[in-house]
Amino acid sequence: MKAEPLSADSLADLSNLAPAAVVVDAEENPEHAFRLLRSLIATRIGAPVIVLVARSDVERFPWGEVADEMVHSATPPGELRVRLAMLARRTGGTGDSVLRLGPLSLDTETYRVAVAGAVLDLTYKEFELLKFLVQRPGKVFTRGELLQQVWGYNFYGGTRTVDVHVRRLRAKLGPEHEELIQTVRGVGYAAAEPGVQEDSTES
Repeated sequence: MKAEPLSADSLADLSNLAPAAVVVDAEENPEHAFRLLRSLIATRIGAPVIVLVARSDVERFPWGEVADEMVHSATPPGELRVRLAMLARRTGGTGDSVLRLGPLSLDTETYRVAVAGAVLDLTYKEFELLKFLVQRPGKVFTRGELLQQVWGYNFYGGTRTVDVHVRRLRAKLGPEHEELIQTVRGVGYAAAEPGVQEDSTES
């Protein structure tokens, strides 16, 4: 199936896909691609951008201002894999340290959490709780289990501590993404992909 040209108006929805990288083909229409890349900068998707440029068009536009890497269609697959790996390293990209759940990305090395491209300001325990759930999507944990696993066996706080942290996480995720942490009535909490129906509205 032939891909249709991507318009600048459709870029607003790109961050919801939480892409690992964005590749823009500029070989057929470099002018359109350059305009698209300039618009892409404003979306702040938080993913590296790679532009595919014909050798004859390398100096036509300042590609270095709008993309993180440039490749040609004749680039050998081995070289492309190395370039992508190097790009991911430079940009703090999506190696094994990055966990993903729908539009959410969580880097266990840099403690950076973003949802739909927006970076969240989390406390250490909020981060640890979110990480624990995202590492086990769909699995339901009781409040007691979360206290043991996230806070440790020597923590003497009550189970309401978990409820408070979940409530704060949902507030920071925002109304559009709070369903990433689901309440399972009478049991506890679970991380869930977008669109999964929540079992209860309790905190």
